[in-house]
Amino acid sequence: ARRFGIETMRRLDQALGAEPEPIAPARPPASFAARLSLPEPIGLTKDVTAGLERLLEQVCRKLETEEMGARTLRLTARRVDGADQTAEISLARPGRDPMRLRELFTPKINEMDAGWGIDALHLAATATEPLKPAQLTQAHRETEAAKLADLLSRLGNRVGFENVTRFLPAESHIPERAFTTAAAAHSDPEPWPERNRPPRPIVLFRPEPLGDLSGNPPTAFRWRGQDYTTRQAHGPERLAPEWWWDDPDWRSGPRDYWRVETVEGARLWLFHTPVHPAWYAQGTFA
Repeated sequence: ARRFGIETMRRLDQALGAEPEPIAPARPPASFAARLSLPEPIGLTKDVTAGLERLLEQVCRKLETEEMGARTLRLTARRVDGADQTAEISLARPGRDPMRLRELFTPKINEMDAGWGIDALHLAATATEPLKPAQLTQAHRETEAAKLADLLSRLGNRVGFENVTRFLPAESHIPERAFTTAAAAHSDPEPWPERNRPPRPIVLFRPEPLGDLSGNPPTAFRWRGQDYTTRQAHGPERLAPEWWWDDPDWRSGPRDYWRVETVEGARLWLFHTPVHPAWYAQGTFA
């Protein structure tokens, strides 16, 4: 004990059973599920919805107690013939509001095949995340965020969450690289940096050649099979290629961008390549 200390002797006694070693077992993970057994088989959509509402109240109450929110829920309907019908929904952000969850389940329930009847329902939150109670001072902001989350959830459950994306800013002065796309359900909106630069078009596409035109900017040109006449223009804004990227579209050198408003009403984003003289269209304004 003088050499190694009392703690070493105590651990030896515990290993040999001479001294008790109490343990604190890990708490089992919380289960966010509920089951409803029916005395008589049901088959109507309104009956299944009524049973779902009872299950949602129980599951959401458990989620609130644990300060958790559901990201994925699965409803399993056991038919009298032993077959299961399942309906699964996902949320853009954690939630535990029974009414909002019921609305997301409605189109899924309509697609269920009740067969000869359903005699049991089981609802489980298969994916959860922490969800703290919202502050009362943030009620308005939480309401706006909830509306957006509801919209993303409805779209995601209908067309797939991988198909609902948002644009996020990226560190680049090149128009094609000044943004990235991310899944809206798994990303947060980021504020776009306020820069002292001319406005950007709302629609951006790959450069479409207009040919070697006269004028700076050209007074008339043809784009997508239609003739246009320039009424007014703003520019130029020179953008140089990033030397650390070998982009084939930018091998023609710097570009001089112009915001061109035409007599026909179109507002286009045109650029000219002075190294290899040519004009291109790359975007449209509102």
